[in-house]
Amino acid sequence: MASKTAVIAWGSGEDGQLGIGNNEEKEWVCTITALRSENVSSVVAGSRNSLAICEDGKLFTWGWNQRGTLGHPPETKTENVPSQVKALANVKIVQAAIGGWHCLAVDDQGRAYAWGGNEYGQCGEEPERKDDTGRPVRRDIVIPQRCVPKLSVRQVAAGGTHSVVLTREGHVWTWGQPWPPGDIKQISTPVRVQGLDSVKVITVGAFHNLALLDDGTVMAWGNNEYGQLGTGDTQPRSQPIAVQGLYGQNLVDIAAGGWHSTALTDDGEVYGWGRGEHGRLGFGDDKSSKMVPQRVQLLAGEDIVQVSCGGTHSVALTRDGRMYSFGRGDHGRLGYGRKVTTGHPAEVPINIPPPSDLSGNSAEGRWCATLVACGGRHTLAIVEWREHEADQLL
Repeated sequence: MASKTAVIAWGSGEDGQLGIGNNEEKEWVCTITALRSENVSSVVAGSRNSLAICEDGKLFTWGWNQRGTLGHPPETKTENVPSQVKALANVKIVQAAIGGWHCLAVDDQGRAYAWGGNEYGQCGEEPERKDDTGRPVRRDIVIPQRCVPKLSVRQVAAGGTHSVVLTREGHVWTWGQPWPPGDIKQISTPVRVQGLDSVKVITVGAFHNLALLDDGTVMAWGNNEYGQLGTGDTQPRSQPIAVQGLYGQNLVDIAAGGWHSTALTDDGEVYGWGRGEHGRLGFGDDKSSKMVPQRVQLLAGEDIVQVSCGGTHSVALTRDGRMYSFGRGDHGRLGYGRKVTTGHPAEVPINIPPPSDLSGNSAEGRWCATLVACGGRHTLAIVEWREHEADQLL
């Protein structure tokens, strides 16, 4: 990697999802040395696995692989060192997503790919076949293959057992099992989500979906048992409905965790709603669920530029490269050496050695995070070294 940047990880490592060559958990950030020679532009953390996308379009995966989630046949249950997805080596991947146990990716030509678990058709393949005795035969997709070939895709998002894509025309399509298994028959055929046009960004939790429109409206649909749709109630919605309480806010981004949601304004304010247990919404000692978005006052004035929501924790990234974590603290997932569960955002120290090839005075600087990705019980981030002189110019 350009030596002034690094990929860091912390939290649970029991499935190798930290990518650091062992399966230990880390309460403090550590560097993924296997990616040091790569120019990583994006990282994604799933419930038990991880991926990285490089500027040249290479895709690396690591972690749990019993279902082919890493994009190659599972030889071992877990892999704790990143390896390149060979099946996608000839295309330039620009964005990717990890669902419950399947993955999606899109290349620079707008072609989408899917792999991993497919029992609900979430990879876009007709799911279970029955054997002679009538028992279902699970067919995992262990090598990435094209999905939605007729669509020109801009962004992919993956839920627990369903998939969502945003096309270059601003339309949203979905397939798989969008509700907790058993509620609705799964579909492997993509269907367009009605009532959504001019969509800018999509994000997906375990069983709920959010779309940010060009006009700043946030639409939500799916499960709502903790108010994660932001509709003021807990009724599920099969069709998109506007999220309440965000009117007049100039929204630039959205993020969904397992059962909670956030929105970000252009002036760095964060709104949170949905499941509040463990303090994952950042409302301090108030860990109740919120049916409508509320401003996260404890991050006010911090100029947040990105929020990532995991299963039970969240991390907010400031413009000047600091990270604040909050939520469930076991397995070290908050990254500051204490396994305390808290709704009070606290800074994650980036205590890794400075780049080794610094000359003279340039050792005076600090690591600044540029992107953060929360998973089920771990977090990844990309950091870059900024010299102190350059800091003043920000």
